[in-house]
Amino acid sequence: MQTVQDIAKSIVAREGGFVNDPDDPGGATNFGVTIHTLRRLGLDLNKDGKVDLRDVQSVTRDQAIEIFIEHYFDRPSISGLPLALQPSVFDMYVNAGSNAVKILQRLLGQMGFELAVDGVLGPKSLAAAVTAYEKAPAQMVDAYGIARRNYYFNLADGRPPSRKYARTRSGKKGGWIRRAEEFITPKYHLSQVEFQKRIAAWG
Repeated sequence: MQTVQDIAKSIVAREGGFVNDPDDPGGATNFGVTIHTLRRLGLDLNKDGKVDLRDVQSVTRDQAIEIFIEHYFDRPSISGLPLALQPSVFDMYVNAGSNAVKILQRLLGQMGFELAVDGVLGPKSLAAAVTAYEKAPAQMVDAYGIARRNYYFNLADGRPPSRKYARTRSGKKGGWIRRAEEFITPKYHLSQVEFQKRIAAWG
């Protein structure tokens, strides 16, 4: 069984090293830790009195793992979710913040649970997630992964500069879509034909 440490290590490996892409709303990133995260947490890693690109560049794998576990797993109460759901929600929280929880809350709402879509895993959201999972374990995990994939598609629909994260230059699935599908049973992965049909409107 994966530990939270194992999941965090996988996320860091998936995120990769330092990137400063002007099209990424998250800003400069290293091992998935953004400059906005460092500033929000007040992490002046090189102790020069300001949080800037040099701090992002100095983030280590171990520091990224510690940040993710404390601020993207423990504090959002992801540990209260069914174990099988935790890897995907944790991964998405690192990638999209509280939107990871909003995706889950909307999904649970579609299943008949009355929940506020506020991005907070309170007692009602956690209880609903546990109940839904107990009724259909495998389906619940896939349903969340598919909802993640749809979130990425919808984001790219409305923001053309972000489409490069969903589609490669050669027209294949981009990092966002592949990332979501890592948590979806293969039979629910989009074929290349299905993928092309979904993004046809992008031109």
